[in-house]
Amino acid sequence: MFEFVNTLLIGITAGSIYSLMAIAIVLVWRSTRVVNFAAGGIALASTFVGSTILEITGSFWIALPVAMLAGAALSAFIEYFFLRPLLKRSGDKNQEIFLPIIATLGILGIMKAVLHFIYGEKIGVLSPPLSDKGFIVSGESIALSPLRLLILGIVLLLMIALTLIFQRTNIGLSLRAASFAPEISRLSGIRVDLVRTVGWAISGAAGATAGILQTVNGSGAVTPEAFEFSLLLVFGFVAAVIGGIESLVGAVVGGLTLGIILAIILMYLGSSLVFFAAFLILILVLLLRPNGIIGVKGGRRA
Repeated sequence: MFEFVNTLLIGITAGSIYSLMAIAIVLVWRSTRVVNFAAGGIALASTFVGSTILEITGSFWIALPVAMLAGAALSAFIEYFFLRPLLKRSGDKNQEIFLPIIATLGILGIMKAVLHFIYGEKIGVLSPPLSDKGFIVSGESIALSPLRLLILGIVLLLMIALTLIFQRTNIGLSLRAASFAPEISRLSGIRVDLVRTVGWAISGAAGATAGILQTVNGSGAVTPEAFEFSLLLVFGFVAAVIGGIESLVGAVVGGLTLGIILAIILMYLGSSLVFFAAFLILILVLLLRPNGIIGVKGGRRA
């Protein structure tokens, strides 16, 4: 019984981190209709910034917000100097769909090469701010610790904050309008280009948070070639699609669902099937519910 409960807790923790990366992907999709594969590189670079700040200050609570700001700035920079000119120069509708995807993949490769050039084999260290030792229940240690409670709390707060921004604020309305009908939005006085940059910046902050939490929940170390960030990007994308790529709530639902299923597979079937299982889940959801678990055909969700 304890083994199954621990598996669920591990899955929920991992799934909450996948949810953050899924949120980063959903935010860019909703604001610019671009699938941003550079999100993995932004998360990796921001995590290195966080590790550097932690090394200087010794405070995780300073390192996390600085890393989020770095992720926001880097993401906005990519949108402003790369994606915006690319979209303006592409006159073909098909190019508007495929060119940004190819561009973000290229940017991901460039970012990893730059990080490797700057840091080489250096290992960035992010020590957990809280204990990662599980609580004792009925004499047994469970896979729930102060650190994992912190991770779940951060994800929950970010989800609530972003949902409120999209539903209750002018910037949220502008983000949705700029994505859905950019020309009409311009006629209505919305500064579409600026709004899209804001959407990318928020996405970068979410991705940076995912990178930081992924690192402290894992080995506590990060390198320019960290395979964990490639998995984070892949699982975040899968979570976004199966949850409903139009929905922030769907991103969270997709991330938690994926995390729990993969944890069960890892525990009872072995690690060799985890990657295969993620894509099998993706295919099944696309076949049975193409718009995702939360997605609604023809509609837009928070």
